[in-house]
Amino acid sequence: MASDTTRPLVTVPDEQWVELIQRSGPLDGVELAAWDLHEPHPRADEIRVVVPPYLDKQQRPELLAELPHLEVVQLLTAGYDNVATHIPAGVRLANAAGVHDASTAELALTLTLAALRGIPTFVRAQDRGEWQRTQQWPALADKRVLVVGYGNVGRAVVRRLLPFEVEVTAVASKARAGDDLVSEVHGIAELPALLPHHEVVVLIVPLTDDTTGLVDEAFLAAMPDGALLVNVARGKVVDTDALVAALTTGRITAALDVTDPEPLPEDHPLWSAPGVLISPHVGGASTAFLPRALRMVRSQLTSYAATGEVEHVVLTGR
Repeated sequence: MASDTTRPLVTVPDEQWVELIQRSGPLDGVELAAWDLHEPHPRADEIRVVVPPYLDKQQRPELLAELPHLEVVQLLTAGYDNVATHIPAGVRLANAAGVHDASTAELALTLTLAALRGIPTFVRAQDRGEWQRTQQWPALADKRVLVVGYGNVGRAVVRRLLPFEVEVTAVASKARAGDDLVSEVHGIAELPALLPHHEVVVLIVPLTDDTTGLVDEAFLAAMPDGALLVNVARGKVVDTDALVAALTTGRITAALDVTDPEPLPEDHPLWSAPGVLISPHVGGASTAFLPRALRMVRSQLTSYAATGEVEHVVLTGR
């Protein structure tokens, strides 16, 4: 942290955030100010830490380059692909590790169960006033589930899946030893061999150069007939054209919280593809967000004020 004798200036998304942080108790060592990143800040020369708004399409991350003394950008999201290229040299970017684990894992499980047990069909039948009981729907019980992405959120997904009496296989960027939830963690290079043996595939990887387009025609072709693809990661992890083609055959189904493009245009063929359930990127948008985000931000700012350090740094600008 710089040796300036004044308190470092920290910006948070709005005045409500300032109030909520201060209401939670004294936060010594920093000065708080509101900034939504829509326009340049009048005290740009003083800002040391920026907490950008959560899921605000109007914010302009390029304004970060105008802050000569910026040291840390603390996100309120787990993903950081939309901000990474705007981080100035030497500035640390920290993500909201832990904030969205429970909420995103809940949605992953919700989408999985809803898609398997035919909930969209029942809702449409209810709208028509029809008592529709025409087939036996797949159970989650006894399924083999492949969780692709075994970070904090991936672990939260697995923790919630296991009580449903499933067999879970975890995949990360590289193979490693297991933990209290899985006996081993497979490397992503093993996917071609793993996919044919799993009826449910849950995607929760970060969007990187390596994961962009990961789910392509070959990936989908390797999934067994009747398999379900669940995407709670990022839309660009999946090749949308390949997915629409696979869905159209009726061979697989999908449940998606994220799409490419996003928002999905109203005339996009993915809306009407058979066997797809779509939610509008709401994995982290639950009542669990604000209290957990406040605790995380206070913890990070307390650490920064005391030592200049923060946790959960995912990259440093170059």
